[in-house]
Formats: sequence, structure tokens, C-alpha cells
Amino acid sequence: MGRLQGKAAFVTGAGAGIGRAIADALAREGAVVARVDIDGKTPYQCDVSDRTAVFATMKRFVADAGGLDILVNNAIYFHYAPLVDMPEDKIHRMLDVGLKGVFWCTQAATPHLVARGGGSIINLSSVAVSFGITNACVYSSIKGAIDSFTRQQAVELAPHGIRVNALAPGPVSTPGSNSVIDAAGWEKRRSRTPLKRLAGADDVAAAAVFLASEESRCIAGVTLKIDGAITVVGP
Repeated sequence: MGRLQGKAAFVTGAGAGIGRAIADALAREGAVVARVDIDGKTPYQCDVSDRTAVFATMKRFVADAGGLDILVNNAIYFHYAPLVDMPEDKIHRMLDVGLKGVFWCTQAATPHLVARGGGSIINLSSVAVSFGITNACVYSSIKGAIDSFTRQQAVELAPHGIRVNALAPGPVSTPGSNSVIDAAGWEKRRSRTPLKRLAGADDVAAAAVFLASEESRCIAGVTLKIDGAITVVGP
């Protein structure tokens, strides 16, 4: 019996990277998992920026699984550039997926979590909130908003037995991050990390399992950093 046996989880951005690792880890612990992604290769294809599509996809999964216990808001779209050079369409897309998508998924999930008598919502933040990063203004601003959203929803949903927390990974090698960070960049980040070890997607997934399980039953409104202590010393 896994720690999440009998639970149902809805994971966005589960087609690759951290989202896929979280979905895999929840499933290994016994959860029935909706792997939600804009990529049509996933069982539950959905663009989280589309509120109507989110509600329809959530309704379909709840019907398939018999309920909902866990929501993981992981989906993100990012584009790094100086703010003065950032195209308007890129800003809109980042906000639509990274922030509005979290709003829509939380709206869609909450009634189902309430019906279950409680549950866990896990939002993906970032250590980018903790210090300035060149060309990451929009991304960092969105993740800062996620931290605030997590605290507000933790208070709002606590009376329903719903725990809301966030994970803030340090630099993690994923298809997306590898498109903007080369080998020298990864080594620079590793060398500045006190533990001299960068988090992997599996490390983030392990933390997600903890926050989804009853082991974290008294934890809410927290942003848990998985960063090898890099935010303690700075970038």
C-alpha cells in the first residue's frame, strides 16, 4: 500500500520535466493520476489558460476517478528576455499559463476537494523569487504571485480541510531549462550551491508526495525550497 493509495490527483504540465516526475511519483504511491498537458500525447489534453477547457477536463477526470484529492499546479510557459524587449504576446502567454492557469485549475478543483472533505493543492514556485535573475523579470514576477496566492488560498481553504502549499525548486535540469542553460551554466550553479548538488526532478517529486500525503497534515501556506541552500547564500 502506497502513501497515496485510493487518492486521485490532477497534475498539470505533466508531459515532461518536473510535472512528469511528480505524476510518476504520485502514481507509484498508489494515486490515480490525471496527466494533464497541452501536448496531445497525454491522456488529458488541456491548455490550462482556457478556463472552459480546464473545467471540462477536471469534470471528466473526476468522473473517471470518482473524485479528487490532490491538485498540482505545475504548468508553465516561459520566455527569458530583458523586459524592454519582451514581446507582448509572450507576456500574455506567460501570465495566461503560469498565473491564470493556476486560478482556473484551483477554481475547478476546489468544489471536488470540498466534496471529499479536504485534500492538498501544491503550486510550483521557484527560487527565482528570492533573488534577481537577469532576463527573468516576468517569470520571477509570476512565481512571486504564486507564493502570495499560496498563502491566501491556504487561509481561505483551510476551513474545508484543504491544505495549500508550494514547492520552490532551485535549478533543475529539464527539457525547458536545458534550452536556456548550457553545461557551463549548470556547473556554475552547482558550484555556488552549498550542498554542491543541484536538485533533480525526482527530488521535487519526492517533496510533492510529502505535501500530498497525510505526513504533512499540519502544513499549510508554506513554500518549501528544494535548492541545496542556494537561496541562503545567493545566486
